[in-house]
Amino acid sequence: MAFLDRDGVINLDRAYVHKWEEFEFVPGAVEAMRRLREAGYDLVVVTNQSGLARGMYSEAEYQVLTDAMCAALAQAGADVAAVYHCPHHPKGQVVELTVDCDCRKPAPGMILRAAKELGVSLADSFLVGDKPSDIEAARAAGVGRAYIVQSDNAESSGEHVQADAAFKDLADCVAHLLSDPSA
Repeated sequence: MAFLDRDGVINLDRAYVHKWEEFEFVPGAVEAMRRLREAGYDLVVVTNQSGLARGMYSEAEYQVLTDAMCAALAQAGADVAAVYHCPHHPKGQVVELTVDCDCRKPAPGMILRAAKELGVSLADSFLVGDKPSDIEAARAAGVGRAYIVQSDNAESSGEHVQADAAFKDLADCVAHLLSDPSA
């Protein structure tokens, strides 16, 4: 299983993207995801979406964007098996979403839920994220390998201590993985 963060890994992180018109794939990401599918990996997106708790967009708006993203990826041969999102933030504006939860990365809840629901071996899986919190979530969940890529997000820093390797983007990471599957 390939766990992928969304903002900064699949799409350009433009802060709280919630409309399809604003969504822009990271160059090379769609092709990289297609290559992973062709290599036999199922793709699962795990994404923090604090804009929901902050009242910046609704669950319905989030779902419209997610459906459009999944349809575009499926059309390109990069079908996504599932998308898990965390709508919470401890400093949110929407009362029912203003909680300290077990699914907001760096907590492992989304990954653990996906593994349970999809019957995934976490030890045989990998995660690609763009922030230290993505790597921390992978480690806490017991994901076998965790890689970090650079993005425009301020949290995408040089702190790659916990990552197995760092890459410039998803395409670079996938090229490395598929040339050396033991990486």
